[in-house]
Amino acid sequence: MSQRVQLPVPGTDASLGVIRHGHYGRPVLVFPSEAGRAEDFAANGMVGAVQDLVDAGRVSFFCVDAADKWTWSDNAATTEERAQRHQVYTAWLEQSVLPWIDEQLGSRQPLVTLGVSMGAYHAVHFTLTHAHVAPLAIGMSGNYDVSSWHGRGSRGDATYFANPVDYVGGMQGDHLQWLRDRASVLLVVGQGPFEVDPTRALPSTTSFANLLAEKGIPHQLDMWGYESAHDWPWWQKQLAHHLPRFC
Repeated sequence: MSQRVQLPVPGTDASLGVIRHGHYGRPVLVFPSEAGRAEDFAANGMVGAVQDLVDAGRVSFFCVDAADKWTWSDNAATTEERAQRHQVYTAWLEQSVLPWIDEQLGSRQPLVTLGVSMGAYHAVHFTLTHAHVAPLAIGMSGNYDVSSWHGRGSRGDATYFANPVDYVGGMQGDHLQWLRDRASVLLVVGQGPFEVDPTRALPSTTSFANLLAEKGIPHQLDMWGYESAHDWPWWQKQLAHHLPRFC
């Protein structure tokens, strides 16, 4: 059984966990669904769905804890306050998780980011802001507009730079070209139960794909049918369908 490693959250007394599955292959940084834990990916059958790739040494998953209870899921806080707290989570990824992954791999290797539901936001956002270390994102059933998550209060710089709809919409010039040259995003979403209400994953995903197209950022939109639900059995199928071509 894979062991949990606790890594310190910069500037706090807290720590968050990481679990690795697999020993070789393309490294994939996995974000859990809303407020989830590193254990959730395997517990919900996602590792098993691609066990052949793990056993063949084609992929290695690095699953992290979420901090959503303190950030995006804390609806008592304003959107801007939640975005500011999210910066601490990003610092944990940058200063604790990435160095630990490098140590595990023996060198810096390009990462794939992966997530379902709110984890899809984290995966896509991390690639769009860290394409130099994670050039490919796979987001499944995501909502990419943080202001739609019980948003309230005035929005400032923290929200803008944490919200893909905002900063991709405003991107231009050299920065946009840099991202076009480095990043690629795969957006997967179903049209079945819970993909519209209450998650708004379907309209958000299709809208965000249109924004990426408008900006010329490499991406693919894969829409599954009306039976495809916002749930783990479908994410298992989607992962098994797409991941083999990337590792």
